[in-house]
Amino acid sequence: MKLKRFLLRYYPPGIVLEYQRRSGDVETKSIDLLNLTAETDVEVLVNQIVFEEPLIKENKKDMLRTFIHKLIEKIDNRDSQRFYLFKILRAHILPLTNCGFNKSGSRFITGSYDRTCRVWDTLSGEELLTLDGHKNVVYAIAFNNPFGDKIVTGSFDKTAKLWDANTGQCIHTLKGHSTEIVCVAFNQQGTCVVTGSMDNTAKLWDVETGHQMASLEGHSAEIVSLNFSTDGDKILTGSFDTTAKIWDSRSGYCMHTLAGHSGEISSTQFDFTGEYCVTGSIDHSCKLWDAESGQCMETLRGHSDEVLDVCFNTTGNRLVSASADCTARVYNVMTGACISILIGHEGEISKVQFSPNSHKIITASSDRTCRLWSVETGECLQLLEGHSDEIFSCAFNYEGDTVITGSKDNTCRIWKDTNFAPEDDDDEEDPYLD
Repeated sequence: MKLKRFLLRYYPPGIVLEYQRRSGDVETKSIDLLNLTAETDVEVLVNQIVFEEPLIKENKKDMLRTFIHKLIEKIDNRDSQRFYLFKILRAHILPLTNCGFNKSGSRFITGSYDRTCRVWDTLSGEELLTLDGHKNVVYAIAFNNPFGDKIVTGSFDKTAKLWDANTGQCIHTLKGHSTEIVCVAFNQQGTCVVTGSMDNTAKLWDVETGHQMASLEGHSAEIVSLNFSTDGDKILTGSFDTTAKIWDSRSGYCMHTLAGHSGEISSTQFDFTGEYCVTGSIDHSCKLWDAESGQCMETLRGHSDEVLDVCFNTTGNRLVSASADCTARVYNVMTGACISILIGHEGEISKVQFSPNSHKIITASSDRTCRLWSVETGECLQLLEGHSDEIFSCAFNYEGDTVITGSKDNTCRIWKDTNFAPEDDDDEEDPYLD
């Protein structure tokens, strides 16, 4: 095997090796650096990587050292970071349902009760495409990140559609559900889509052909949350039947039923490694699960009302829960300890997300504001205000320098880092090529 080049993966930190086999096939492998911090002894880490990874020879140490310093620079805390209102977009005539970025944040999509999904240029605010064809509300939408060249839409018309994100052409209409589709997700490889419905099933589809690969049946109430593991080998579904299930994405076989909540599941997520997952419930609790065994590792309590959203940070060592009690709580995944409580909102928090470098959290609330918080201290760093109705969606782009907020006031607001400078779409590539 011959090393061709390094690629840097900033979030979560890692180095991707592109190498060529004797057969001529080019493949990649990742060196995950999930525990990298500003305090990491870089020399010790460089020596460890060279010792353990046969593809990296001694003469590449200097390059490796440079790359690790670049990664540390990226994950460094930026407490002084502030966002300003960059643009207000009145996206649809009828209410918005959802919004989301492509990986770089150069484009975003909005779904609406007007039966369309629209694609927008983030910098100019220009509408690039209208994805028109559904016969009812477009409720769930997603880019096939990291690629960003396809979009999936899930509708109350019982179908999902796959679209070319550059031309707006409908590639496939995915038919098979008997009631409304309320959640959709691509795998990170971009080869499969999963859709979740009020008909109590999730369905797995081949992106290339549009054919149904499996029907995930076993829940006894609607599926309201679903996602793939990073490797794409597992699917997690959360249901109003109070359980979550982990499925083998190749066979559609149910590997585990995660039972233990006493109320409906509201939100689910895998961590980056796919070894753990979290469920949030209207029973006021979150549960952390071992995805391999299906065992509950920890029940995270403290909220006094329904948990509406849960989220891991990029490395998986922290998770945050958002609640109708107007607070969010940050937990140490390894110990289950609550390390900070985010207090300040005057309405329920329906959406929460970590910044890519994991130092900040953004929350969206029915009090018409979003707030940015310090993960470790729980301090409110900034208030994003201006929406005139409940905010139901908020997201960082991959660089962490742009935020989008979506509201029932029918507008999306784009917020930019005051030091904003456009960057390349992809992770950085090194100059070393054989």
